[in-house]
Amino acid sequence: MKNVLLASTFLVTMTGSQSENQEVMAIQPEPVIEIIEEEVNLINGRIDNREELIEAMAFVESRGNPSVIGDTDLGSPSVGLLQIRPIMVREVNRILRNQGLDKKFKYSDRSSGDKSIEMFNIWADAYHLNSSYEKMARNWNGGPKGYKKPATAHYWNKVKNYIKTNL
Repeated sequence: MKNVLLASTFLVTMTGSQSENQEVMAIQPEPVIEIIEEEVNLINGRIDNREELIEAMAFVESRGNPSVIGDTDLGSPSVGLLQIRPIMVREVNRILRNQGLDKKFKYSDRSSGDKSIEMFNIWADAYHLNSSYEKMARNWNGGPKGYKKPATAHYWNKVKNYIKTNL
């Protein structure tokens, strides 16, 4: 990858006099990994952490209003800060069950900003620990293969624009 440069460990040996008490000086620096900041920013959309991503997504989804009821195009409406549909509540509860946890969310929890963020984090930890912020956001918007859908590119651009102008 172009954005990671590796410098291997090296050994420099300097010798002193040729006597019996010959001194050897060795310099052994640690391996160096340098990540070029500009290219990393292009990968994650200039978002520094998940909290910034959530803030931007919440603005795009609901203008930051946890009581918003969204579209009803797919039968039941999306609700809350992150516009969560009932199927996502069921998925988060399934993840929690699989982890052996006794916690369970209700549909009404979608209108709580804190619980919406908690559900997002449970989902993201289960499926996107090593994903870019773009993939995470586009999948949130468009489902499990949302990052491949052209329609979610517009959503990602809105998220990035919020970051550029507000954070």
